[in-house]
Amino acid sequence: MTTRPTDAPPPDDLHVEMAKFVQELTEAGVLLATGGLEPGGVRVTSSGSEITVTDGPFAETKESVAGFALVEVASKEEAIELARRFRAIVGDGESVVQQVFGP
Repeated sequence: MTTRPTDAPPPDDLHVEMAKFVQELTEAGVLLATGGLEPGGVRVTSSGSEITVTDGPFAETKESVAGFALVEVASKEEAIELARRFRAIVGDGESVVQQVFGP
């Protein structure tokens, strides 16, 4: 699950509620990783054989990803429920749930 930045101020109890949520997911063994991402970053774009590297920040920063949580759950529905709980804690904004493919 990724989350996008917002201009809305965080709820007063954000850190307390988020710490409880992270602890719960950690104890349940479903939280694999979580973290924030720098707002600027570097964009690497390819077109044919041309590779372009552009330093941020970018004008469309609201489209960038501000943070992520990597969870291992049994179903898409379970991942969506965790995302609902996360949004209830952090308030208005947008998160995206995507499946990770790999070994």
